Amino acid sequence: MSNLIAVAYPDVDTARNVSEELRQLMKEQSIVLDDMVVIERRADGKVKLHQAGSTAAAGAAGGALWGGLIGLIFLVPLFGMAVGAATGAAAGALADVGVDDKFMKTLGEKLQEGGAALVVLVRQSTPDKVIPRISQYGGEVIQSSLDNEAEAQLDAALAQRGAAAV
Repeated sequence: MSNLIAVAYPDVDTARNVSEELRQLMKEQSIVLDDMVVIERRADGKVKLHQAGSTAAAGAAGGALWGGLIGLIFLVPLFGMAVGAATGAAAGALADVGVDDKFMKTLGEKLQEGGAALVVLVRQSTPDKVIPRISQYGGEVIQSSLDNEAEAQLDAALAQRGAAAV
């Protein structure tokens, strides 16, 4: 089961820096994320979601592969790839995986104008490696599915900026 964690930052650049840090931690196998989204509340009050990955692109790639293989069977591989890519892209665009977009928009409306938040679905992590790396950016936990003790520890580490792992 994944844990949802949303952390507010004063600006979108800080949220993006933390998301890059998390990408690096994923490469190092210190954290496994099911989803990661930066929510931006613009100066005009509008909320913009910056998704980490494109489900349409992934669907198109998978569809092209399967379409090509099926096309080989019927001796029309290029046609099969084209149809498979189009079908995969459409299915990927319609698929809504991870954190609900409506929930994130509602969360974004609560941010101060010019502020941002990073929302992650954490499947697995090594907190003593992750917390020191992300706490250097500060932030405030605004939503989580962590137990009260874990949430308090994370919030305290973020508040101390660069605090040692809890």
